[in-house]
Amino acid sequence: MSEPFSVRVTVRGYETDVQGHVNQSVYINYAEHARWSLLRAAGISQSGLMSKGVGPVALETTIRYKRELLAGDEIDVTCAFEWSGGKTFRIEQTVRKADGTVAAELTAVGGLLDLKERRMVANPQDYFKELAMDPSLFGL
Repeated sequence: MSEPFSVRVTVRGYETDVQGHVNQSVYINYAEHARWSLLRAAGISQSGLMSKGVGPVALETTIRYKRELLAGDEIDVTCAFEWSGGKTFRIEQTVRKADGTVAAELTAVGGLLDLKERRMVANPQDYFKELAMDPSLFGL
């Protein structure tokens, strides 16, 4: 299996809380940034999704904090999709410091929403396959 997609981020001072470490809500932003970076790398744009009448939705996110992150830390945020064949998919993500220390692990459940019907579409991987120039980035 190949390495998961990864994007580098520098922790900004305004993302920290009174303890001096990254605020818990910021981890969601890092994860979302990595997801959209993966979509772009695969050739999928927000307008491309909308042209198909669908949009990604987050249904559940679990975060396991392992080590604190401080302003100025360089981190890599990975992103790997897992497909079940149903209406949802899982996204496994790791936030890792430049020295390799795991700072957090995120597991998300997502899907694609039919923007007209306001219902989840069946087999979202089919949309990703159709729209992506490089579906292998999604494990497809």
